Amino acid sequence: MYGHGAAGGTALLRLLNLTSPALPIGSFHFSQGLEDAVERRLVVDAATAGDWIAGLAAQSVGTLDLPMLLRLHSVWSDGAWTDKRPARAMRLSARLIAARETAELRAEDRHLGSALARVLIEHGIEEAKAWIGNVDASHAALFALAAVRWDICAQDAATGYLWSWCENQVLAAIKLVPLGQSAGQRLLGQLIERIPEIVETAATIDDDDIGIASPMQGIASARHESQYSRLFRS
Repeated sequence: MYGHGAAGGTALLRLLNLTSPALPIGSFHFSQGLEDAVERRLVVDAATAGDWIAGLAAQSVGTLDLPMLLRLHSVWSDGAWTDKRPARAMRLSARLIAARETAELRAEDRHLGSALARVLIEHGIEEAKAWIGNVDASHAALFALAAVRWDICAQDAATGYLWSWCENQVLAAIKLVPLGQSAGQRLLGQLIERIPEIVETAATIDDDDIGIASPMQGIASARHESQYSRLFRS
């Protein structure tokens, strides 16, 4: 985990920066199908919201995003392939986006990837320039790049990425269900208990097993594209 002293403290602060809701990438615009699930009353209270979010954390983010994030972190860290790192990272990022089931989910990932690239350029990470507006730019690819440049280890990066995703989903549920703030905090507490196991499992997934097992999210996201009244972009 984190090192001791100033270096470890800086890495922790950088990870907090990277996962902060205040990071200007617009992640709060997206519910990833939750809005349709609420509309069709698949999610009606804190218990069903928790089941929905925890299920996606384990069967979508944990089996697709996190394994790809870990591989991207390895690519960006590989000093033996300095000249080939961008191309290798782009191929992994393209595979990640191709695995998204709907146009909304692909558009969301591209938006977050390009937006994070702009933030990283402001922080002096020059490799991010090639990703702005690129159709293969994914959130995980730029997140991994930032983690490597800021000396955040792969496990901590994956933990932070999943935490940030869970927090955004809970914030969406608070607006949509709706839930009270206290209910939202209890839900986050339950998710915290699940996150370490999901991250550990993600590190064991073989290349051929990377993917998603969340058909209800795909259906919800596809329906959301034509939902009459919407607060969120996905």
